Amino acid sequence: MPRPTRKSVMLAATACAGVLAVVLLVTAFTGSSGGGPVYLDGNTNAVLYPDGHRPLAPEFSGTTLTGSTLHFSSYRGKVVVLNFWGSWCVPCRSEAATLAVVAEQYQPDGVSFLGVDVRDSTANALAFTQSHDIGYPSVSDPDDLITLDFTSVVPISGTPTTLVIDRTGHIAGAIFDEATYSELTTMLDDVTGKK
Repeated sequence: MPRPTRKSVMLAATACAGVLAVVLLVTAFTGSSGGGPVYLDGNTNAVLYPDGHRPLAPEFSGTTLTGSTLHFSSYRGKVVVLNFWGSWCVPCRSEAATLAVVAEQYQPDGVSFLGVDVRDSTANALAFTQSHDIGYPSVSDPDDLITLDFTSVVPISGTPTTLVIDRTGHIAGAIFDEATYSELTTMLDDVTGKK
């Protein structure tokens, strides 16, 4: 039987480490038995995470589309809806009106909306927010750095993705597709205690 080479041993070790990392991420993401996500209406793209099994949202800073600096830490203590979008994204266009309406509806309840504009130009993004009456701020993420930070705790695989973050800074819910009014308001009612 031939002896394995150092290169093949290193490749096998790297592969094992990668598999272990995925297993740990999935375990942390779904929680232990009984603590996994609850799917809304059987839709695996819309999930609520129970208390004690919510991943912590990463901190980030960025430049808004209007050129000011925004620190996510300034939202501490608030319920935040964080929407990952791009002007080039067709489902993002479809959900824009829903997000604008829900943002206005839940503002009196202390819910803040924030966008993360992914792989976009500032001019296109500003035109998008103006044409869809988006009144909340968005930070620019042209190199996916903010998106990658969040992908380390929730499986963001594309846009649009919408996260509902509770007052403690933990991700309480996620919609991994176009957000509907029903999904978003169900999550917000749960997190704000309105239900």
